[in-house]
Amino acid sequence: MINNSNRRVPNMTIPLRITFHKMEASESIESEIRRRAEKLERFSDHIMDCRVSVEPASQHHNKGNLYRVVVDVDVPKSKIVASRNPDQNQAHEEINVAIRDAFDSARRQLEEFERKVRGDVKRHSLPEAPQVAE
Repeated sequence: MINNSNRRVPNMTIPLRITFHKMEASESIESEIRRRAEKLERFSDHIMDCRVSVEPASQHHNKGNLYRVVVDVDVPKSKIVASRNPDQNQAHEEINVAIRDAFDSARRQLEEFERKVRGDVKRHSLPEAPQVAE
């Protein structure tokens, strides 16, 4: 089952599409995704599109589902894809943690994209030249 939500977020200027795979859509999950997507706009004026996919990674009967959240952000001449492997993080049994981690990764990639657009380069400090005592 695939549920799509193409509702426009009131304060957002970028299109946001949320897709649920193999699970029912949830207003609270959609709300959290909208809130975090809106925050991405603070880091870049270059975002053209944002798509978020949410799905349970597997069906475990003896413990909770792990969730996979993928955030795709289109920027000029590039694409940012943020996802975490839920099998490596049991915290992703809590869907809001999986959402947070995916959006944090997208934010870091977006900040790096903006640094490149501005031409900023991380400069490592050079060791001080040895001083000669007189």
